[in-house]
Amino acid sequence: MDDDMAGVAAFLHANLNDRVPWKQACSTVPWKVDAPNYGFMLWDGRRVVGALLALYSERLVNGRVERFCNMGSWCVLPEFRSRSMSLLQALLAQENYHFTVLTADVQPQEILAWWGFRYLDTAAVLIPNLPWPTVPGLTTITSDPAVIERTLTGNELALYIDHAQALAAHHLVLTRGSRHCYVMYRRSRYKDQPVAMLLHVSNPDLLRHAVAPLTRHLLVRHRLLATLAERRTIGHKPPLALSLTNWPKMFRSASLEPRQIDDLYSELVCVPW
Repeated sequence: MDDDMAGVAAFLHANLNDRVPWKQACSTVPWKVDAPNYGFMLWDGRRVVGALLALYSERLVNGRVERFCNMGSWCVLPEFRSRSMSLLQALLAQENYHFTVLTADVQPQEILAWWGFRYLDTAAVLIPNLPWPTVPGLTTITSDPAVIERTLTGNELALYIDHAQALAAHHLVLTRGSRHCYVMYRRSRYKDQPVAMLLHVSNPDLLRHAVAPLTRHLLVRHRLLATLAERRTIGHKPPLALSLTNWPKMFRSASLEPRQIDDLYSELVCVPW
């Protein structure tokens, strides 16, 4: 598989995005999983002409271990587009997986809907990151791995350990009194401006009272001008936030509900485009 991934990585570097370390991002996920493959590819002779990446994970949902396949980047050279569907068919032919597509482009959405994928509710907000004055000591924010590991416990610690080395994931812990909130985010762009995209918030209630310190931190420490967050992740619309709706994500599952699908263990945490 590693030799195949090297060829696919070179193909994606040349034809999709030359800023992404494709091989490192998609063939060495930091969590433990018995992955059957890295996705599927098209050959023309000895030349790679198409690829559909996949990232696999096993997660505990309602006391049961569930197997997930996150469909990643899908790229096929124009002259071979008629064979694109063979990649999707091969991916979906794998049994006993819940499939997610968290970075769906416009054209594949119609195809995916035909294959039984449903839309997630991805109503989101864009929060301006402003240099708010803060009360010293009321809310502390750290990205120190040692402090994060000392603070988190149980499932949250397991999530952090699984994602600590993911190339696109950044980690913060907000502490307010005796309570804390683990925040995972990725750097992204909105209208060509640098923003933080929140992927996980462990304590939405605490975040409700700490939005100003968090967004100030992201601006001052990381030069991110705004924060993107889905309502299902943070649970509310902060003051001054703008509503966004065009943020399509899809999934296909015979047993899981939309509320049981999130952004973790996916291309969103592994691929820094």
